[in-house]
This record gives sequence, C-alpha cells and structure tokens, in this order.
Amino acid sequence: MMKKALVGSRTSFNTFNRILTCLIPIAFVLTVGACGTPGSDAGSAERQSSGQSESAESSEPSSSASASGGQLATSVLETLPVKGRAPKTGYSRDQFGAAWADVDHNGCDTRNDILNRDLTNKTHKAGTHNCVVTSGRLVDPYTAAVIDFVRGQSTSAAVQIDHVVALSDAWQKGAQQLIADRRKQLANDPYNLLAVDGPSNQRKSDGDAATWLPANKSFRCSYVARQIGVKAKYSLWVTQAEHDAMSRVLSSCPAQTVPTGDGAESVAPQEDVSQGSSSQDGSSGEQSESGTVVEPAAPSDGDSSDVYYKNCAAVRAAGKAPLYKGQPGYSTKLDRDGDGVACE
Repeated sequence: MMKKALVGSRTSFNTFNRILTCLIPIAFVLTVGACGTPGSDAGSAERQSSGQSESAESSEPSSSASASGGQLATSVLETLPVKGRAPKTGYSRDQFGAAWADVDHNGCDTRNDILNRDLTNKTHKAGTHNCVVTSGRLVDPYTAAVIDFVRGQSTSAAVQIDHVVALSDAWQKGAQQLIADRRKQLANDPYNLLAVDGPSNQRKSDGDAATWLPANKSFRCSYVARQIGVKAKYSLWVTQAEHDAMSRVLSSCPAQTVPTGDGAESVAPQEDVSQGSSSQDGSSGEQSESGTVVEPAAPSDGDSSDVYYKNCAAVRAAGKAPLYKGQPGYSTKLDRDGDGVACE
C-alpha cells in the first residue's frame, strides 16, 4: 500500500516538473514582449517620425510648381535656351505644311476647329457636320472687346487665328531643325492657336514678346506663359531681349502657370486697355528689333493690287498664307469660297 502511494506521488511530481519546464519559457517570452528589447521603442518612434517626415516632404510642392499643381511660367522660362535669332533663310509657310490642315482627321480644318472652340453662340454652314462656322461671338483675349463674327468675304477677317508663337519666329528659333511632321504639328497645335481680333493679329505679325504684347494688359501674363509653354513643348529658344520681356511681364504675376491642355482662354471685357503709341501695348504697328515700326496694311473692300500672287502656291512660298481681305496680295480669285480668307 505504502509502495503504491510512493509511486503515485513520484508520478505527480514528474508531471508537475514537466508542466513547469514548459511554462517558464512561455513566461519569459511574454515578459520580453511586454517590456521590449532595449531601444526598441526608440527605434519604433524614430521610424515613425522618419516616415512622417518623409511623407511631409513628399507632399511639399516643388519650387517649380504652384499650389494648383501647374508648372510656374518663370521656372519653365529658365529652362529655355537663350540664343541669338537665326537667319530667316529658307523660311516659307509651306515649311509648316498646308495651312489649316485637318491634322486630327476629324473632318474639319484647323481654322474652323479653333473657331468652334473659342466662339460662343455659333451657327454652322449646312451640310458641314457643325464644322464651318458661319457666325458666333468672340470675347477677344488681345483687346477684351466682344466681336460678333459673321463669315463672309468682307467680314471673316474680323476674327483671325493667331499662332501665339508666330511660325516665322519659331523658324528662326529652332523650328528649322525640327522634322517636317513636327513643324506641321506646331502650326496646327491648338495649344499654339487662339481666335483673336483680326487687326491686332496683323499688328503682331511675327513679333515676339520683346516687340509685341496684347493691348489687354490683364491677358499678358497668360499670353506670355502660353508662348513659354509652346517653346518648351517644341524645343525652341528665346532671344535675350525676349527672355527679359517675358520676365518683366511675369514679375507682376509670379504665380502664373504654364497653360495645360488647349482650352480657350476666358477673358472678360476690360475697361483699362492702353491706347498708347508703343508697340508693346499692341495698339500700333509691330516694332522690329531694329526699332522700325511696321504698320499693317489698311483694310479695303477690293483686291489688293500692289502685290500680286499667281496662285496659292506662290502665296505659301512667300510665307503669306492665309491671306485676309485687305492684305497685300489678296485676290478674290484666290478666295474660292468667298469668305474673305484666301489660301486657307
């Protein structure tokens, strides 16, 4: 009897030892986990702090970006090479492809694409699938005037499509080095095109920011920023005088960003439109780099007989296409559809 009790006691003791042997490591692990290893809290806090810092840094806008996310025009301007103007040798409008080509293959020429984009209250020529604009209203960005456009031989020239960076200017500042397809794209890119007041477009001619700015002073920042955007997009350069003129304009609007997309600018009519004699306010003829003021041709109701072009090929070879009624060389025989715009 005593022997059986002793054996049972020994068995219970061994079982207790085994249980205790298992519990000791578990207790140790739990204790270490609760207390942590030396420096683990500090390391965790450091990592958390570092992560928050990195997150904060990544959310900071770069110096070249505005709060709205667009690139600052001043920053993009500084990326443009500054060089002298190259010779105009070899330039013709044909170097940029046929005028107002349907490059996006939407069945509508570029001129009417821009009229459709920039005008409101539009009507269209029947059978053109809402392509050819016959009338509409333009709030002109260059003068802030409201222009009621009517398509016709003596009226179409009131609204013209301006290359914000003139093709001749582009040719002399890098475009002659582009392949033909890229130049054609530049000439028809909506980003580089605006429907504007015809006489203002004629005064601008192929001037850059150093020789011509819109009369509507409230639009100058947007205008210069768009020129900068175009030149950056097509790897064109600026002259020193042009760079300095752009910088002066942007000094009054340091938050101005380079436009994105190709949307029309919305410009409300302004009372304060300078009417001075300087070409910089757009109210007189273009001033060339030599200081000579070139006055635009006065509009006329008939053909301009002082300059003669045999056909539209000759007009394009001279770099004058399209010709608007009243411009030297315009002829009704070149204006097949009689809308006042020849060799479109």
